[in-house]
Amino acid sequence: MLHTLTYTVPEDGLTIEAILQQKWKLGKKLIHDLRMQKAVTNKNGELLQWKLPNKKGDVLLFSWEGESSNYISSDQLPLYIAYEDEYLLIASKPRGVTTHPNETGQNHTLMNFVMNYLKGKGQNYGEHVHRIDEGTKGLVVIAKNPIVKSMLDRMLETKTIIRTYEAIVEGQVKNQHGTIRAAIGNDRHHPTRRRVSPSGQLAITHFEVVGRHPEFTKVHAILETGRTHQIRVHFAHLGHPIVGDELYGAKKTPTKMYELHAFRVQFAHPITGEMIVVEDKR
Repeated sequence: MLHTLTYTVPEDGLTIEAILQQKWKLGKKLIHDLRMQKAVTNKNGELLQWKLPNKKGDVLLFSWEGESSNYISSDQLPLYIAYEDEYLLIASKPRGVTTHPNETGQNHTLMNFVMNYLKGKGQNYGEHVHRIDEGTKGLVVIAKNPIVKSMLDRMLETKTIIRTYEAIVEGQVKNQHGTIRAAIGNDRHHPTRRRVSPSGQLAITHFEVVGRHPEFTKVHAILETGRTHQIRVHFAHLGHPIVGDELYGAKKTPTKMYELHAFRVQFAHPITGEMIVVEDKR
């Protein structure tokens, strides 16, 4: 499929090579594809030299053939978009829905609904940058072309995409704020459960108490690492499982759903540099 991207040069002297390699830190294969396809022109459609400096305010147009996304389009559920521009979108995933298909033919995931939305706009590419658990509701960042996907992937690796979760946990958390440092590994007694284990992967969760009730505590948590079930495991380890999270020892509830919400995401926009702060209002 044909991908397009518009970029306004932010400062004098930047070459296309410097933008792709140093500023955007794209992979060698993607840079090679762009070079071979002569993908970069000015707004008049004239090919540009990659080693020549550009001026602040110059508009670069990228146009290249690349991969499309393979998710089956589905309109089974309405899609809530919390933020969108020409480069990316941030969608709100309902509780009880997985982020992406885990088997061939699956069509009831967030990415199936996203693809239905994008195809309705004549677009065939959308890829999630991270995921959240099926039982967690909240925001997922989705790239709308491979360049932005590559940049957002690197930002996630370098922890410059900050995701904040709101959790309601059982009991009274003693400290008003703190950091949980406890490695997480598989639980050999259960196929999907995780547990704190010295031999597991490093896991760090920062938290702040934002509300108290005689029977529970409301906390905001930020992940420094992104282990499976990290917030659920860490608070259960403290003796404060998330309300409704029976897998990790919480009391049974009528809905059998746990109270965890990925409600805020913030990062510097990979293309414009603008600080993006989005909160899930649902």
